[in-house]
Amino acid sequence: MGRYEELMAAFAACRETAETRPLTLGEAFASFKESGFVFVCVLQALPFLQPVVLGPIATALGLSLAVLGWQMARGRPSPWLPAKVAGWAPGPAVWRRLFTVATKVLGFFRRFTRPRMQAWVSGDRGRRAGGLMIAAAGLLISLPLAGIPFNNALPALAVVSVALGELEEDGFMLVAAFFALVVTVLYFTALALLLVYAGGAAFERLGF
Repeated sequence: MGRYEELMAAFAACRETAETRPLTLGEAFASFKESGFVFVCVLQALPFLQPVVLGPIATALGLSLAVLGWQMARGRPSPWLPAKVAGWAPGPAVWRRLFTVATKVLGFFRRFTRPRMQAWVSGDRGRRAGGLMIAAAGLLISLPLAGIPFNNALPALAVVSVALGELEEDGFMLVAAFFALVVTVLYFTALALLLVYAGGAAFERLGF
């Protein structure tokens, strides 16, 4: 059984448990094992896969993704949560929604993945590289750049690519994630240079 099938089985088991008794976030993430990072990162990146800027929400979720990526890079077996968060038990309806969304998103993006370049995602080195890219993407998402279209979509795509690469043992997805991060940095740099140029031109017109 592959990682994707293991995660889907864990989803089904947790969903069944949540219908019979309160299921805490800590219990669920522990059952997902290493794939818990995939579940959490995909859910947090999902709102950014569109052109609309989310303001303060982007800063909060971006920093959360950066922390998750750092935990992954440090080799934690599953995401660490504060005690209060880990002890929270969402209702069955919330769990059903979360699992449904995660299953649909992962199922859609899975069409583009397959096991390849597995050496890139296997072992500690692969997890470290993936974790650092998620951390970098989270920091880029957290930058307060209001009014700039797609400023969050590209790094969010990098997060999803790393998550799928880990889940499907597809090293090519790490390459795609790295490319998305490079394009994001170039995009932000171009915007910064444009603002500097526009500001200088404005000052010249005003006679400064």
